Amino acid sequence: MDSDDGVAVHDIVSLLSSPDRDYLISNNGNQVKITSLTGKKLGLYFSASWCGPCRQFTRELAEVYNGLSLKGDFEIIFVSADEDDEMFEEYCSEMPWLAIPFSDSDTRDHLDELFRVRGIPHLVIIGENGKVLTDSGVEIIREYGVDSFPFTAERIKELKELEEVAKKEQSLKSILVTHSRDFVISASGMNVPISGLEGQLVGLYFSLSSYKSCVDFTSQLVDVYTKLKAMGERFEIVMIALDDDEESFNEGFRSMPWFALPFKDKSCRKLARYFELSTVPTLVIIGPDGKTLHSNVAEAVEEYGIQAYPFTPAKFAELEEIEKAKQEAQTLKSILVSGSQDYVIGKHGAKVPVSDLVGKNILLYFSAHWCPPCRAFLPKLTEAYHKIKAKDSAFEVIFISSDRDQTSFDDFFSGMPWLAVPFGDERAASLSKIFKVQGLPMAVAIGPTGRTVTTQARDLVSVHGADAYPFTDERVKEIEAQYEEMAKGWPDKLRHALHEEHELGLTQRRIYTCDGCEEEGHVWAFSCEECDFDLHPNCALEDYKATEDDGMDEEKPDGWICDGEVCFKA
Repeated sequence: MDSDDGVAVHDIVSLLSSPDRDYLISNNGNQVKITSLTGKKLGLYFSASWCGPCRQFTRELAEVYNGLSLKGDFEIIFVSADEDDEMFEEYCSEMPWLAIPFSDSDTRDHLDELFRVRGIPHLVIIGENGKVLTDSGVEIIREYGVDSFPFTAERIKELKELEEVAKKEQSLKSILVTHSRDFVISASGMNVPISGLEGQLVGLYFSLSSYKSCVDFTSQLVDVYTKLKAMGERFEIVMIALDDDEESFNEGFRSMPWFALPFKDKSCRKLARYFELSTVPTLVIIGPDGKTLHSNVAEAVEEYGIQAYPFTPAKFAELEEIEKAKQEAQTLKSILVSGSQDYVIGKHGAKVPVSDLVGKNILLYFSAHWCPPCRAFLPKLTEAYHKIKAKDSAFEVIFISSDRDQTSFDDFFSGMPWLAVPFGDERAASLSKIFKVQGLPMAVAIGPTGRTVTTQARDLVSVHGADAYPFTDERVKEIEAQYEEMAKGWPDKLRHALHEEHELGLTQRRIYTCDGCEEEGHVWAFSCEECDFDLHPNCALEDYKATEDDGMDEEKPDGWICDGEVCFKA
């Protein structure tokens, strides 16, 4: 049944019961009549024991549920997606709320379909009148916890407005103090009043001890922190650990010279959301006035160390100028030579002096044997390499490995026709840092002067192959102009027998698989965005073949090339 505003209204008894069942079960197996839920707000919790994110959210939801228990007008019903009764019972025993019996798969399946559950955990909240208040219960609980009750749109709007006001009026106390805690802790276990940190520059360090990137960054941050304290700078760090394991937290924090929020403090995840955390490590800088000075200086600390202090806009502008000057002065030797390491290697370990490569176009190829996209890209790069070398001997590729061991490196490098930085060489890490390598594979083009031409050479090779050489902006513009010319005369839209449901529109696609010939396509496709359907122009334009009356037997005019069914200007 629908209400006057078009929102579905559910009869709770018929929604949750079945012909032979008028009850739900508690975590100890007791039966609870569904009619006892009349007049309560309900949360339908779609979850499963095998789902890691579900187990994590269940703990958060239990805290909220217990916090609202005194109100007496909110209940949660677990709708299981477990695979067997044993898994269901084990998981249900951890929950302080009710559940649809596992044996009633028809009701569980009906609820899944009715509320369009496409992923778990999923929480639908229904009001006392049977109206759905929200199907974004998971996000709301994570965002606002107990404060989100009674889960109405008006309450969520109010919380968002309060949050905006809090950001405008932000202070160190408003960020870190809660109604039950006005202190941070030291590694020795002492409680340190937050008031003692006011007026200082404070770094909020979001970390996860199980992440290697956090472990590596922590050692760098300790060095910066120690030096700044020795200089008498008024700078403090408060670690906000996102660990689930207390032993890991204690072990890591024990050796740190700064403060932290207590393990599992409710503020930890709240602050992660408040500062819109997207990665770890993250180091948020709070100025002496309590306002956010910078949302994340972790990368700056990694690159510049103590030089990045005090993390002000003026300091970052200064560092940017330094970086520009460094790039202008860059040479092949400056990035590839380190002390006595003034060579790369060819086959069988033969040393090739870096000086022999000066003046050439170089492609730095960051890759690893364990990386499937790297192995998939290698044949494309190899094909482009041979084609380019056939035209220009002043071109070379240098493999920079992220392999785990010498055997993997040797195995991968044996299939490459170019040079490499030796495995375990410290220059690999230095080059990754210089070019901010965040993913593999990555290819960086270095011009004859030794300056960086582009860090996007992998994409250029993937799409254009050897034609992208020498990877300059000018060459890319030339290629783009050729493709624009190629598409002249093609229809903007067409219909095709292989996809009669919708029109196909002419669109640009970097790389795709043609749903007609099942071959890889590049640049142009006739596509249906709604159905994720793509046809290569050769396949899509079959219905546009020229007939004999169109002069198919006539000699082509100068400057035109016919490729299959399509003719375009050369």
